[in-house]
Amino acid sequence: MLAAEELEAGEVLFTIPRTALLSQHTTSIHALLQEAQESLQSQSGWVPLLLALLHEYTASSSHWRPYFSLWQDFRSLDHPMFWPQEERTRLLQGTGIPEAVDKDLANIQLEYNSIILPFMETHPDIFDPKLHTLELYKELVAFVMAYSFQEPLEEEEEDEKGPNPPMMVPVADILNHVANHNANLEYSPHCLRMVTTQAVRKGQEIFNTYGQMANWQLLHMYGFAEPYPGNSHDTADIQMVTLRRAALQRAKSEAQQQLVSEQWDFLCQLEMVGEEGAFVLGWDEVLTEEELSMTLKVLCMSEEEFKEYKEQDGWEDDSDEEENSTLSNEALSRLKTPCKKLLYDSVLLTLESYGADLKAEQDLLNNKEAYEKLSRREQQALHVRYGQKRILHQLLELVQ
Repeated sequence: MLAAEELEAGEVLFTIPRTALLSQHTTSIHALLQEAQESLQSQSGWVPLLLALLHEYTASSSHWRPYFSLWQDFRSLDHPMFWPQEERTRLLQGTGIPEAVDKDLANIQLEYNSIILPFMETHPDIFDPKLHTLELYKELVAFVMAYSFQEPLEEEEEDEKGPNPPMMVPVADILNHVANHNANLEYSPHCLRMVTTQAVRKGQEIFNTYGQMANWQLLHMYGFAEPYPGNSHDTADIQMVTLRRAALQRAKSEAQQQLVSEQWDFLCQLEMVGEEGAFVLGWDEVLTEEELSMTLKVLCMSEEEFKEYKEQDGWEDDSDEEENSTLSNEALSRLKTPCKKLLYDSVLLTLESYGADLKAEQDLLNNKEAYEKLSRREQQALHVRYGQKRILHQLLELVQ
């Protein structure tokens, strides 16, 4: 969407009445979905909307037929879930996306077989498994990933209930996303409004925000990534178990290895770490600062220090540390030497999980001719890998 004329901040670009939204509450089968809501609960919380989409997308008399006609084929969204597994692994190894896609595909299959099929079988007048297939369901999941909106909860509701279910918002979903966006969707009881957040020049593209999304999340959920240095919300992960691995590699004796294992178990009991968790690093600070601070501190303790610390159940009277708990880049550079060394080794292990090094990626980005010969998938994957590696290399410099 482009600005046809100059716009000031705070201008309403368009208004969408709530009656035009496509959700589990506005679909023609909303009464059925309401009646069966107990049996339609799932991990994603998307099943009622997906059933509504399965029906409305294939019903010739659907009120939303003109809306669906904008998409000839949902596979054109080109999410990594549609890439061949070999290509996904080759291009995205180390980024966290292949693992996220594997989980998605397993959940989609589980939801379809255990919730969608039984529901369709009880309503054969509306659904036909030969038409409403697993493949179509998968495509509609990608459609919801890329185009749906979730209304934010009011502050007082946040503790009481889970997130609002997703819904499709015609027109608002035309807008693309960048971190430095110039428009935002506002919610009111009767309608939704797209409002400019800064001045926009004539001919400039109008960008919405999909939230503070790292490039790996953008590619996984929406099928694109922002070229460096556009995404100020980009992040890189260090798997929690990588810190344990680095600590074990550093342990010289069996007794020291045993100590690392005990320290790790203690951190697990405190729920600071887990086998599948990750420490998340942003451009300016660590986003999982409490977890990383505690993990570095405990894994760098001597046997005596750890024994004393355990006896206090992990509590210490160190109010000075509390005040400086933000692990900004400046704070990372001031870590104690053993903590720096452990973090440095963990970053090196993380960088080994990628297929190529930073310099090779940088050369490719700087060579316009070579970059343009890459396929779209190769280009998007390159932006994800490059941003993550830049953040990891920045951390190496801070702690070396």
